[in-house]
Amino acid sequence: MTEITKNQLRRSLRAARRAHVEAQSDAIRGLLFHRPPAPIAAQIAPDAVIGLYHAGPFETPAHGYARFFHDAGHTLALPHFTARDAAMTFRRHTDPYDRSDLSPGPFGMLQPGEDAAPFTPDVLFVPLIGFTAALDRLGQGGGHYDRWLAEHPPRLAIGLAWDAQLCADLPTEPHDRRLDAVITPTRIYGSL
Repeated sequence: MTEITKNQLRRSLRAARRAHVEAQSDAIRGLLFHRPPAPIAAQIAPDAVIGLYHAGPFETPAHGYARFFHDAGHTLALPHFTARDAAMTFRRHTDPYDRSDLSPGPFGMLQPGEDAAPFTPDVLFVPLIGFTAALDRLGQGGGHYDRWLAEHPPRLAIGLAWDAQLCADLPTEPHDRRLDAVITPTRIYGSL
């Protein structure tokens, strides 16, 4: 499939994701994604560095997981970019309750500051626009996570998604990295 087709698919899936999120009440959304499901948590070593992300307005929230893993004693790391065309790295995130250690990065998303220590996550929870039951992932289109995962194998990569983001199939290319699992509010896809 051509990149233009992927971009058209991204627009369609973003609209569906937005409609799905807007159809949920704040009270319902507030109950979701507070902690990883027990089968996933059981696969994570007690000393694992956990990579998360700061969610955009309609992305699956990751702050509940950040608080859960922080309280369990894990080191947290979030993506960090020095510029829009720079490689994605991860830096330590120390305040998942107030986010006082974060500031806007080149993409407008909150990220740890330049002075935050670099870390390489052992487990990476990733955002996505679409996914399949076979664990293919469609991201924002920049390839940041695919490149990072290719450069840092083996890492446990788990997508967080709304149920509405499930696709029958997705266009894939050789550089696209398949996930190990995807967690939605109603199901875990994949077997760890």
